[in-house]
Amino acid sequence: MSGHSKWSTIKRKKGANDAARAKVFTKIGRELAVAVKNGGADPNVNSKLKDVIAKAKQNNVPNDNIERMLKKAAGETGGADYEEIIYEGYGPSGVAVIVEALTDNRNRTAGEVRHYFDKAGGNMGNPGSVTFMFSREGVILIEKEDVDEEALMMDAIEAGATDFLSDDDDVFEIRTVANDVGAIRDDLEAKGYKTISSEPAYIPSTYTRLESQDDMWKMSRMIDMFEENDDVQNIWHNWENEDDYEG
Repeated sequence: MSGHSKWSTIKRKKGANDAARAKVFTKIGRELAVAVKNGGADPNVNSKLKDVIAKAKQNNVPNDNIERMLKKAAGETGGADYEEIIYEGYGPSGVAVIVEALTDNRNRTAGEVRHYFDKAGGNMGNPGSVTFMFSREGVILIEKEDVDEEALMMDAIEAGATDFLSDDDDVFEIRTVANDVGAIRDDLEAKGYKTISSEPAYIPSTYTRLESQDDMWKMSRMIDMFEENDDVQNIWHNWENEDDYEG
């Protein structure tokens, strides 16, 4: 996933081809494996696993696939040992980028990430080089259709949300403390709301606007390269006018 233009990314993924959907399934399978390894195969006692299962459903992973992934993760012995790594850097014209990865080969992934930054005319930075420009928050998106805004806002605040945004034409955006996103999602879904995305996110405090079509093309291509890489789980950035680029 990439931000801050989160909803446009989700819409793009909803219309993705089979190859792109397979990539999403692979990434979620990896997250399931790590969650099971770290906390067990029961989502009732493993909140991280519960969150990943919710993410799988939000990304239209069929229930049969989820069950197979869980059985594989629970039964694996001596399989790949995935490591969570955060990479930071700058894209064209100083766009700040954070890349979240799950990898079984740190050297391979670092080399590929560095290559993507270089190819876009940017550069990979040291830890802490851009994270200071972002805050870590939970983000829940709910489609606006057939939803009463005032009722949802009150329900979200009652559940513990820290902010409620309705500027987007298509979705309501609910902000939470990062560690509370799963519990608040569950509370809202119990009240009948359908969440289309719910996860901790890096929210930019400042944004960078790209003026040239060349920079926009390079930035868009860099995002695509990251999303096509099986090791990359999420990419966050502060490109302000991503929606203006039509490719």
